[in-house]
Formats: sequence, C-alpha cells, structure tokens
Amino acid sequence: MASLQPLYARDTCTFSAPLRWGLTIFWRDTITEAPWVKELAHALEPDGVRILGHRFAKPGISQISLSVLPAVSALLLVNRVKGRLQYLVRKSRPRALRRNYALRSFGPATREAVETYVAEQLNHHQMADNRVQSMLERFQIVQPDVDLKQPKATSHGIYWYNLHVVLVHRERWTEIRKQVLEQVRAMILRVCRQRGFLLSRAGILVDHIHLALGCPFEMAPADVALTFLNNLAYVYGMKPVFQFGAYVGTFGEYHQGAVVSDPPWEDKCETGM
Repeated sequence: MASLQPLYARDTCTFSAPLRWGLTIFWRDTITEAPWVKELAHALEPDGVRILGHRFAKPGISQISLSVLPAVSALLLVNRVKGRLQYLVRKSRPRALRRNYALRSFGPATREAVETYVAEQLNHHQMADNRVQSMLERFQIVQPDVDLKQPKATSHGIYWYNLHVVLVHRERWTEIRKQVLEQVRAMILRVCRQRGFLLSRAGILVDHIHLALGCPFEMAPADVALTFLNNLAYVYGMKPVFQFGAYVGTFGEYHQGAVVSDPPWEDKCETGM
C-alpha cells in the first residue's frame, strides 16, 4: 500500500518571502577588518543566503544582515555563515570564531506593527452581513501570554525567529460555515501545540488566514507554511482549498530600514565561549 503523500510540497508551491536576518558572531581576537566579505557573499549564494551588509559592533564582534530563500532554516543559516567564514580565514586564523552567536529575524515592519495588523484583519475586511461579521469575531485568536520579543536559546546561542504567514483560498473562495471555521481555528491551535509554534495572533477570514508566530530554530519558513497548509487540508477532506503557496515574511523588534544600513542591536551571548 502506497504511503499517503502530502497535498502541498516544496516542489508544488511558490512562496513570496521577504526573509531577513541579523546575525551576530564573535571572533576569538579583536579583529576590526573584514576583507573576506565579498568572498563570503559569493560562497553563500549557492546556499540560498545573501549578505546585505556587515559591520563591527565592537572589535571582534561582527554583525551581518542577510536575506535567505524560503527553504533555508535559521539553523542552516547559522551553520553555513559560520562554517564558510571559518573556511575562508582558516590559514591566518585556524580557530577564528567562538561557538556562540545571536540571530534576529527582522522585516519591513516591526513585531508590534505586524501583530497589530493581524489582530485588526477582521476590521480591515468588513463583511456585508453583520451576522457573519459577528460569527467571525469568535474565531480570531489573540494570545497575549505569547511574547515574541523574548529570545529563545540553543546550546550555543540565542535567537528570535518570528514569521508572518498568509494562506489564501484558491480563487478567493469564501468559507462562512460555522462548523468548518471552528475546525480551522482548532486545527491552527493544535498544530501550534504539536509543532512548537508560538502563536501570538491569528486573523481568520472567509478567504484567507494571517498568522503571527515564533518558529522552531530548525524549521525553514517554507516548511512552516507547508505544515499549516497540509494540516488544514484535513479540515476540507484533503481538498486543495488553499493556494499552492503562501506569504512568509520575517519580522522582529527592528525594521529592515534600520538594520541593513546600521544594525541597531548589540546582542550579548555568553554560551558556548
């Protein structure tokens, strides 16, 4: 018997994704020059990682702003940047980098702006029928106990990994059945519990869904969206109600206009020295 295949997969979906990161890495000496930036940028391109900028916050502390493709996880990003950089400087600095790091997601808007935007989706898309509008109000998700501005930790670093995910119905087909919307809401919460997503806000509309959530370090943005798409497909009897793809955008405490030109943070990470 053939195994059940996911309805949505990486090779059948397209993702719109402004995915931006700020990575702080720590050198073992007080280095202040970075002649390796262009070489590192070239080496990272095949990995789906692009350098947007670099600066020394202090001697020996590099801050790098980056963009990535949807298939690149936070874990892969850190491993590739540190691994490729160590390889480039190996002759002059055989053990150039400390094991610790700090990684921040950021995007066109701040965390506060994204959470507010998602929470106000129902008001942005007013229904002509007040009864439907009132029904939809019951299915919105706001979890004030989830604080996405707080970092999470790995064995050697700290990170902030927040995503704004938008799933849209094919041909903007509308869903106003109370029972189905209840199942959609319940499935979103169930997926978050089972997969370790920190859901801050969810805007559930008749033809699309907005999610603001913190994500596991090892999961790529594309796979975050696919997890929701495939689980929500069960609500509809494994029918492709949603488009084959999604919007997945990073966000954080800083917006990209500030970060790319002059990173404003000064992350300290004492683990793994």
